[in-house]
Amino acid sequence: MDSLKDTFEALSISRRLQPDDPSYVLDLSVSPVDLVAVSWSSHAVRLHAKETLRVLGEYQGHTGAVFGVRFSPSSSDLLYSGSSDGTLRCWDVRRPGSSAVRVFRSDPDHSYCSFDVSCNGTVVCAGTEQMADDSFLVFWDCRMTGGGAKQKGLLGVYSESHSDDITAVRFHPKQSDRLASGSTDGLVNVFDLSLGEEDDALVTTCNCDSSASALCWSGKNHDQLLCVTHDEGLRLWDLSRLDSDDSFTLFSSSDARTLVSLPKGASLDYFVGGTWLEEAGRLVVVGGSHNGELHLLDCTGSELKLMKSLIDGHSSTVRCFQWDTVDGALLTGGEDGQLLQWKAGAEEISVGKKDSFKSVSSMQLKSKSHRKQEVTREKKH
Repeated sequence: MDSLKDTFEALSISRRLQPDDPSYVLDLSVSPVDLVAVSWSSHAVRLHAKETLRVLGEYQGHTGAVFGVRFSPSSSDLLYSGSSDGTLRCWDVRRPGSSAVRVFRSDPDHSYCSFDVSCNGTVVCAGTEQMADDSFLVFWDCRMTGGGAKQKGLLGVYSESHSDDITAVRFHPKQSDRLASGSTDGLVNVFDLSLGEEDDALVTTCNCDSSASALCWSGKNHDQLLCVTHDEGLRLWDLSRLDSDDSFTLFSSSDARTLVSLPKGASLDYFVGGTWLEEAGRLVVVGGSHNGELHLLDCTGSELKLMKSLIDGHSSTVRCFQWDTVDGALLTGGEDGQLLQWKAGAEEISVGKKDSFKSVSSMQLKSKSHRKQEVTREKKH
């Protein structure tokens, strides 16, 4: 813990990239080698050098918001992106600027709002927005895809477990058949895909009593699941306790901002998400202030302890982050259009335009008002 806290305490800006166009960063993904992928509000996906943040190329093809990017866990040459235009696309990072090598589709009326790739790189899953009274988890085999009425690689859908937009999909980092999904219906579901049909595959349903915003697997054996809600609640469940009489809820707060004390009158306005730092054995939750400050919080037991506030970086809401374990760096992106790299003891080097500006729309993190529902469904196998 001391080593992690010392590292965080020494974090400062190493690289700052400010593009010329008034776009903001929606998501980012760090490859295990030397690349960073970033999705921008302009519908573009850009490839950056991890060390310098310089742009290496741009992928075009999506016609709607690109809400997420993921490098393939099994091949450092493949990058996936998910969009509200009803497609997921796979890009070859060896050919920046080229067309997608694979395009994943399902029903023409499906609009996706979340996706992830299994840890063995063979299955991709997307969560849809609500259609009539239903929402869907759609599965494809990453190794096969094609055109026509029947999409090659389309494995099937789950349609009974959520009743509203599926806003978070997260595969287990070690078990390729374990999947968690969260929705604005107030439910977080955990599946074992090896069990087949949806009813059999549903391991448990957890109530977050609000609209799920982000999910994160954590714990020594990655058997804990953190849920961040759109109204700044936090829930942490220990799924290893499902077959015991003990409560599997480790942490629960409908507004976890009230649990954090910040110095000098600083405000904690929202949570970006969480990340499990395996080497340190700590669950870190990242929060922010609308003026651009970031707050790194240690989530231990029923407490949130401030480890470090990062200032003089962003100037508005931060949308995404990722900790680069290889280089010991924090990557952050936000509505000010900036991509920042933070390292211990670093001195700032500007990569692009440094003058700060806000995006035209300055879209808030919470893009859709949640609908609380009285949900108490719980299932154990």
